Amino acid sequence: MFLKPRTGFPIRYATIGIIVSAMVLMAAVLVAAGWLGTRQILLDSAWRSARETGQLINERALRTTAPASAMLRTLAFDPLLSARTEAGRLSRVDALIASLIASPLITSIYVAYDNGDFLLVRPLNTPELRQHFVAPPGASFLVQSIKPAGDGAQRRTYHYYDADSRHIGARPLIGDIYDPRERSWYSAARQTRSTVISKPYVFFSSREIGISLSRRAENSQAVIGMDIGLDDLMLVMDRLRMTPGTEIALVDEQGEVILYQDMQAFLDDEDHPAPDRDATLTLPSLDQLGASALRGTYDAERSDEVISLQADGKEWLGLALPFTALGEAPLQLLLAMPTDELLYSLKQHQQRLILISVLLILPFLLLGWRGGSFIARHLERIAARTRQLSRFDFQRLPAQPSSLQEINTLNAAVNDVSDTVEALLETSRILNTEKQIGVMLEQLLEKLLSATRCQGGAAYLWHPDEAIMERIAARGDQSTLAERFPYTADRAASPAGQESSQGRFELRSRDGGLQGLLILAQPDDPAYATPEFLAFANRLSSMLAVAIEMRQLIESQKALFDAIIQVLADAIDAKSPYTGGHCHRVPELAIQLADSLAAEQQGPYASFQLDETERYAFHLAAWLHDCGKIISPEHIVNKATKLETIHNRIHEIRMRFEVLWRDAEITCLQAQLDGTDPAAARRQKEAQQAALHEDFRFIAQCNGGSEHLPDEALARLHDIGSRTWERHFDDSLGLSTEETERLQRARPDAVPLPAWEQLLSDKPEHIIPWGAHRPPVEAGDPTNTLGFDMPLPGQLQHLGELHNLGIRRGTLSEEDRFAINEHVVQTLLMLKKLPWPHALARVPDMAANHHEKMDGSGYPRRLPAGQLPLTDRVLAIADVFEALTAADRPYKPAKSLSESLRIMALMCRDGHLDTELYLYFLHSRIWRGYAHKHMLPAQRDTVDTAELARLASSQA
Repeated sequence: MFLKPRTGFPIRYATIGIIVSAMVLMAAVLVAAGWLGTRQILLDSAWRSARETGQLINERALRTTAPASAMLRTLAFDPLLSARTEAGRLSRVDALIASLIASPLITSIYVAYDNGDFLLVRPLNTPELRQHFVAPPGASFLVQSIKPAGDGAQRRTYHYYDADSRHIGARPLIGDIYDPRERSWYSAARQTRSTVISKPYVFFSSREIGISLSRRAENSQAVIGMDIGLDDLMLVMDRLRMTPGTEIALVDEQGEVILYQDMQAFLDDEDHPAPDRDATLTLPSLDQLGASALRGTYDAERSDEVISLQADGKEWLGLALPFTALGEAPLQLLLAMPTDELLYSLKQHQQRLILISVLLILPFLLLGWRGGSFIARHLERIAARTRQLSRFDFQRLPAQPSSLQEINTLNAAVNDVSDTVEALLETSRILNTEKQIGVMLEQLLEKLLSATRCQGGAAYLWHPDEAIMERIAARGDQSTLAERFPYTADRAASPAGQESSQGRFELRSRDGGLQGLLILAQPDDPAYATPEFLAFANRLSSMLAVAIEMRQLIESQKALFDAIIQVLADAIDAKSPYTGGHCHRVPELAIQLADSLAAEQQGPYASFQLDETERYAFHLAAWLHDCGKIISPEHIVNKATKLETIHNRIHEIRMRFEVLWRDAEITCLQAQLDGTDPAAARRQKEAQQAALHEDFRFIAQCNGGSEHLPDEALARLHDIGSRTWERHFDDSLGLSTEETERLQRARPDAVPLPAWEQLLSDKPEHIIPWGAHRPPVEAGDPTNTLGFDMPLPGQLQHLGELHNLGIRRGTLSEEDRFAINEHVVQTLLMLKKLPWPHALARVPDMAANHHEKMDGSGYPRRLPAGQLPLTDRVLAIADVFEALTAADRPYKPAKSLSESLRIMALMCRDGHLDTELYLYFLHSRIWRGYAHKHMLPAQRDTVDTAELARLASSQA
């Protein structure tokens, strides 16, 4: 079921709407851009003007404080500061009065002495000051003198001077104790040699706002200071307002207003009594002044940046500037401008632009109607073709030409999309189906060239060991494409997927490792040099990178798995120097035989086929067929004699014969001492020793296991073994913990010494029980889950001397034989525990079935011929042939080629091997090539294949 497209407007209406919308949008953008641009210009102009205003106010404040500071530095050298008497100090008052006359902004000059004396001079230039200080007629200046009078009291005196600095009167004054040394301006000046400027405050007498300057005397410990009013700065601030509604204020860090255009009116309405000059009036806050816009600017805490805010029901532009002309106190100059006053002319210009835009839109309505109808006819055809794509039909269709270039371009684009999608779908199919990396890259390159519409190209694989690129696939003109060339893999300079203007694209894995190179022969078209094409081609080239990485990862994992298996096979062969190469030779012969069978086109094996996965599974089974031998005891695998365990115990028995030999010598000597004829004694001794030699030679011959042992030999073994010898040493000493426990279980009571023992014996301690090592191989065992069916010996090992010497054929006892045969059990157990994929699920069974027989008498599961696939039978043939022809086995001589094949023929006759497969093996002559490669020249004799075939086909 396909999704239906959502309905929409017809193209002609959409065109009209688009054109009108475009015009409206364009007009809106132009108006908005004009508005925003002009508004920004005005804001920038306001910001610059505000900054200039701040600079002017700052400079005016500097012109106020700089002369006063210079005057203060001069007065710091005046003798007044070192005078110790009131008369001496009053004699220098004319210098202070002259300074006040020279600088009208200075409201007072004062000196504080280190003994607590204080002298202040101020002009009486307003009626309020004359009234406050009760000045007599003609008084223009007031001198206030304070001296300590003892007992914590002070003597205060007001001296009045006229405009010519003449003393015209004095009066004593009683008031609170005033110690200038406790004032901050005194302490600050005493700590530095420079002028100290105080924070602005309201003077108690004049209700003016000002600052204090103080400086330490150069020749004494006195401090001289002066107060400066800031009324002049308020006048400057009022003149510099940019609009009638602009508000300007100077505030400190607590938000208290120092200067404001209507500050004096606020101060005049307040009542701030002050008993002396240091009891200052309180500075108003912005909230007390009712300056909401300035308050918002202050609260924004955005220095030197224009902000927009709402205050008193309208929009304001605010600016806060740092103010540094009045000392080190952190001050800010706040400016707030009404936006409507700044943007009044801009709003009128905006209204005119909107009217013009509306008049321009109307003519385009008719144009949009006619153009939409024309374009709609062509687009409807293209829409039909795109609906075809939406139905997953990517077949290329012929397109009708149009007079519109864009329509033709759309038709071509739709066809190109169809081709590209088809190529990508084919690419996905190739990635999922093709396993050979060379063939896969050839096909992928072809589809990639189709998707990119390039003329040709090549794919290269990177060989890091040689630092070269090797061509593995190519299409188009190959004359300019090298087969191999050196390449520098600079991972830092060439990150994964970096495109090249020369049509070269590095193929990199997900971790950035270089894997190869893609070269595209691009047409002579500027479109192929655009970043868009390079990005598209780079994304497509990543498919090659993914394919290469995936295949190389699979191959590397497969190679690692094969290497681990071969290492295991090497380890098994290395355990025994007598079976070295068995795990290598069997896979070689088995795979050669299986390949030959799969190549048959007629005959009984014409239907036998091995695909790549099945052949790989057989390859693994052949290499793993003896992996269980990794746990087989080496002394049993390599057991060349019957008495051999970790060492050959024939030496122990020989030592017992040596004891009996010595006993014969001793008996002979003892008989001579007892008076027996020496010659008779020696003859008896020599007879006994000759018998010992013969008996040991017989035992040693039995120990070899090269001949079948008849009943007479077994009887003689028991007869020889019944002879006794005397043991004088404790045989329970020097044993391992396990041997000690086994001896205690077999012989709980200690045997008194000396003890007589048999020359050959099967002692209870020679039997090693299964214990926890009992394998689940018996048919009735509930823990046997894999279908094993093997007879289990009664014990793990039987080390009895007579038991092992009595082995009738070969060197292996029943227990030894089971220990060796158990390797197939362990092979199946080990391999069944591995998480094999479905395609390799038969590897454990193939590997473990090479000892099964066609008549069902094999091991470990007694599977009959019907349950043994051909691959299992092939592996059995290869294993038997390699074992018979091997010249490195300690327990048998090397058999010739004809003898080995004859034994296999007899096994076929007895129902052990597949007769039909053996005949194929015999007639294929595969054994001849194997013999020349792995058998000794002496083994390679003449083989009568016809006779062997008759023998294999005969009935037992």
